[in-house]
Amino acid sequence: MHLQVNSSITYFASTGKNSYFILEPGFQAILEGEEDGERLQLTMTVLDETKEVDGVETRVLEEREAEGGNLVEISRNYFAICGPSNNAIYFGEDVDIYEDGEIVSHEGAWLAGQNGAKAGMIMPGKVEVGLKYYQEMAPGVAEDRAEIVSINGVLDTPAGNFQNVLETEETNPLEPDEKESKFYAPGIGLIQEESLKLVEHTQP
Repeated sequence: MHLQVNSSITYFASTGKNSYFILEPGFQAILEGEEDGERLQLTMTVLDETKEVDGVETRVLEEREAEGGNLVEISRNYFAICGPSNNAIYFGEDVDIYEDGEIVSHEGAWLAGQNGAKAGMIMPGKVEVGLKYYQEMAPGVAEDRAEIVSINGVLDTPAGNFQNVLETEETNPLEPDEKESKFYAPGIGLIQEESLKLVEHTQP
């Protein structure tokens, strides 16, 4: 089963949520972990800021990634909630990659409506095992795909124990040998990505 964004759908909201994705200003989630002896941190914050992308008013979700206390990336991701399905739609991102405090690259940046890119879906409003969908559709730049493999998991994190956890498996034809599992909790969203686990979250 595959889902793609239907270009004829015109109802989008820059604020909203579904069971596994929160797009409300003030929401923040912090994940931490360790890899190769290095402390990693990912801070995701829904900003009180919007941006028009491909004719749609989208909400800005900022992601800050740090390694060993040093900033390595800031991305500004653009989302909207599509009604009445409550699908969370991904319209692209601006990316700043840092080395020694200086921006060195914008690799991975894309916007729907530019260079053949189209909006993808970051999280469906109705989830079911086996559902497959395109998260990013920017040819040659960002082509992530996801499949829901479980919706009833249990997961322990520093922020607590979570039930009814949704697990996805992500693949990318640009890196065909790589697969990544992500875990989402109801009412919060992402709670684990590789070695990173949720340590705290703030509701709006």
